[in-house]
Amino acid sequence: MTTTDAPAPTAILGCTTVATDDGPFTVLFDDDGVVYASGWVDDGEYLRALIHPTLRPETLEERPGGDIVEAVRAYYAGDLDAPSRIAVRQHSGPFLQSAWAALRDVPAGPPVTYSELAERAGNAAAVRAAAACCAQNAAALFVPCHRVVRSNGGLGGFRYGLDIKEALIDREK
Repeated sequence: MTTTDAPAPTAILGCTTVATDDGPFTVLFDDDGVVYASGWVDDGEYLRALIHPTLRPETLEERPGGDIVEAVRAYYAGDLDAPSRIAVRQHSGPFLQSAWAALRDVPAGPPVTYSELAERAGNAAAVRAAAACCAQNAAALFVPCHRVVRSNGGLGGFRYGLDIKEALIDREK
């Protein structure tokens, strides 16, 4: 589930880091277990800066991640759909909201192209905006932007490095 409702800022988000095969993975989340940001870093402040200003918390607090941590561990244990069962909250304009929702529906397996993502998001001509959707995605793994590649099969970019993107794609084949 990706929430697309009006933003409701929160003063504090939980923060936890999980060891993975691809390095430390940190997640920022609210009291309801909704993910706001995540990625292969061990720095919650780095992730906090990625959250849309209308949702960005004032403070991070180290907390156990419960179901979120279990979803990350399950993913690395082979349940590639586990992150899609965790709610995510991001905020932007209508196309990016649609594109993030479409990304959540891209299954593990062969990656899709930016063109295919634009089409899935409802505007086949918005290829550059589909690429922006991936670049502005704060909730890596839970919104699987690593599943999108260039039309020529090239990896494109990835905030956490092409080596991690390639490892994720290989894991999902």
